[in-house]
Amino acid sequence: MPDPRSYRPRPGEIPTQPGVYRFRDPKGRVIYVGKAINLRARLSNYFQPIRSLHPRTATMVTTAASVEWTVVNTEVEALQLEYSWIKEFDPRFNVKYRDDKSYPWLAVTLADEFPRVMVGRGAKRKGTRYFGPYSHAWAIRETVDVLLRVFPMRSCSNGVFKRSQQVGRPCLLGYIDKCSAPCVGNVSAEDHRRIVEDFCDFIGGNTTGFVRRIEKEMYAASDALEFERAARLRDDLGALQRALEKQAVVLGDGADADVIALAEDPLEVAVQVFHVRGGRIRGQRGWVADRVDEGETDKLVEDFLLQLYAGDPDSIPREVLVPALPPEATTVEELLTDLRGSRVQVRVPQRGDKKTLLETVGRNAAQTLAIHKTKRASDLTTRNQALEELRESLELPEAPLRIECYDISHLQGSEIVASMVVFEDGLARKSEYRRFVIRGQDGSDDVRAMHEVITRRFRRLLDEQATSVPSTEVDGAHGPMLVDPETGRPRKFAYAPGLVVVDGGAPQVAAAVRALDELGIDDVPVCGLAKRLEEVWLPGQADPVILPRSSEGLYLLQRVRDEAHRFAITHHRSRRSKSMVESILDDVPGLGEVRRKTLLKHFGSLRKLRAASLEEVATVPGIGPATAAAIKAAVEKNGTGIAVNTATGEVQET
Repeated sequence: MPDPRSYRPRPGEIPTQPGVYRFRDPKGRVIYVGKAINLRARLSNYFQPIRSLHPRTATMVTTAASVEWTVVNTEVEALQLEYSWIKEFDPRFNVKYRDDKSYPWLAVTLADEFPRVMVGRGAKRKGTRYFGPYSHAWAIRETVDVLLRVFPMRSCSNGVFKRSQQVGRPCLLGYIDKCSAPCVGNVSAEDHRRIVEDFCDFIGGNTTGFVRRIEKEMYAASDALEFERAARLRDDLGALQRALEKQAVVLGDGADADVIALAEDPLEVAVQVFHVRGGRIRGQRGWVADRVDEGETDKLVEDFLLQLYAGDPDSIPREVLVPALPPEATTVEELLTDLRGSRVQVRVPQRGDKKTLLETVGRNAAQTLAIHKTKRASDLTTRNQALEELRESLELPEAPLRIECYDISHLQGSEIVASMVVFEDGLARKSEYRRFVIRGQDGSDDVRAMHEVITRRFRRLLDEQATSVPSTEVDGAHGPMLVDPETGRPRKFAYAPGLVVVDGGAPQVAAAVRALDELGIDDVPVCGLAKRLEEVWLPGQADPVILPRSSEGLYLLQRVRDEAHRFAITHHRSRRSKSMVESILDDVPGLGEVRRKTLLKHFGSLRKLRAASLEEVATVPGIGPATAAAIKAAVEKNGTGIAVNTATGEVQET
C-alpha cells in the first residue's frame, strides 16, 4: 500500500491558481479527478495524517501513487476540464451515476427530406430533434398514435417508405388518414415539413394555440354548413384533449425545468429527475450511485449536474430545481449558461408548486433507494457474500449466521430504552426482536446502559440453556431445537449469536465485552459500528477496521444497525407519548386509569378535549361536573395534543 508521504509534492510546488488534479495508482491509471479554486489549498487536505481523513478519502490516497495537476484560467474552465477527464478516464473513486433503466425518447428526424417520428432508445444523432425521456415506451406510442390523426406526418421506416414509392401505393397509415402519404406525392415536401413543425411545437408544449385554432375552424365550418369537416375537426379536437390529459400541468407558469431530488445513506445515493416542459411532466429518470467520498448533498448535486448536462447541452432547461445549491453555484450556472447558449438558473424552491413538486420527486428518490436496497438484500448470493466478508474481515471462526444488534435511545436522559434486532442468514427475524427498559441510570451514559442490556440478554441465554432440552422432533437452524421440558415450547434465546453488533465505537464495544466476561461467556464475537464514519470497532484494538465502500459485509452491518436504531426510536416514542398523557391527567382528582382511557377514547385527542365545552366533558360516562371542571383546568394548561387509536389503544403525539 503506497504511503501518501512518498508522493507528496514539495512545499510551494503546488500553484495557487484554479485547476484540475488527478491521482494515479502505481500502474498509472487515473483513480480520482477533482477541481479546485486554489490547487495548493485543496491538495494539502489530502496529505494530512491518515487518521484525520475520511475513510473513503484515506482509501483513495493510499491507493494512489502520484498526483498531477493542470492550471486553468477560470473556475468555469476547471469545471469543464474536470468533466472531460472524468468522462475520458472513468476514475474508480469519482461518483458515477448509473441509470437504473433505459428510457425511451420521442425522435423526429428533421435532417431527412421527409422527417419521420419514432420512439427509440440509446445515443442521440445529429439532425434529429428529441423529446423526453419518457417513463414508458407504450405510453408515448399511444400518444403519438392519437396525435397522428391531427398531425399526419410520416412514421414508417425507410424500407416501408421506399417500397411505397416503388409500388405507387401508400401503406395502411396513409389509407386510414394517419399519414399524409408523402411517399406517393399526396403532399409536397414543404407541406409535410409544416405538419412536422406543428407536431414538434405541440409536443414541445405550445398546445393552447393549436386547440384554439381547431376550435375556431370547427365553429367556422359549422357556420358554413360544412358539417362533415366540422365533425372531423371535432374528432381532431378530442384527440388533442386525450393527448393533453396524459400530461397533467404541474407548474402553472408553464415553466421549462428539471426537478432533481436525492435520497442518501452513508453508502449509496439515489437521484430522481422530473423533466418539466411547458409546465407538464414530459419524462422521469432515476440513478443509483455508490458514495465514494465525504461529499455532502451540495457536492453530490454538483457532480450530478455535470454528468447530466455536460455531455448533452441540448437537454439543459432554463431552470434547474435542486434540494441544495452546489458549493460553487455561480460557476455551475455560468457553465450551464455557456453550454445552453442562454441564461440558466439553478436554485432551491422555497414555496409554492415548485417546492411541492420537489418534495414529490424526493419521495420517488426515496422509493428508488428503498427498492434498490431491498433487491440487494434479498439476493441469496449477495447475502452469502456479505456473511463471508464479515467472517474474513472480523477474523471470525465461522460465518455469523445469527447476528444480534443493540441500540440505546433516550431523550436528554429520560425514558431510556434499548432494542435488540436479530438477523439470520442476512434477513431480519422480526419475531425475535426484543425491547428493554433501562431504569435507575443516567440516560446520557450509553456505555452503562449497553452493559446492562448485554448482561440481561445473555443472563437469559444462560438460564434458558440450563433449563432446556433438545427436541427429538424438530431441528432448527442451529441444530436440534431447544425446548422447555415442561411445556415443550421452543426456547428462542437459548442460542448464542454468531456476532453481536453494538451501535457505537470502542467504549460501547468494551462495555459489551465486559458484560460477557462477567457472565463467563468468551465465545461470542463482538463488534461496534460507529455511525459517523461507518468504522467497525473490535475489542482491544486501537484502530477500527475499515471495510471497502463496496463491501457487502459493511452493507449488511449498516442494515442491521439502522434496523436496531429504528426499533429503539419507535419504542422510545411510544413510551414518551404515554408518559406525557400520565403527566397531564394523572393529577386530576377523581380521575383514575379506567376513566382516563375512557375520556381519551371518547374525544380521540387532547386537542379535541381542550376544545370541548365543560358540559360535553361532563357527559362522558363516569365523569361528573366536578371532575370535568378539574379536567378542563388541567388540559388548558398544556399545549400538547395526544391522539389515541381507538382500535388499538395506542397513544401518539399529534
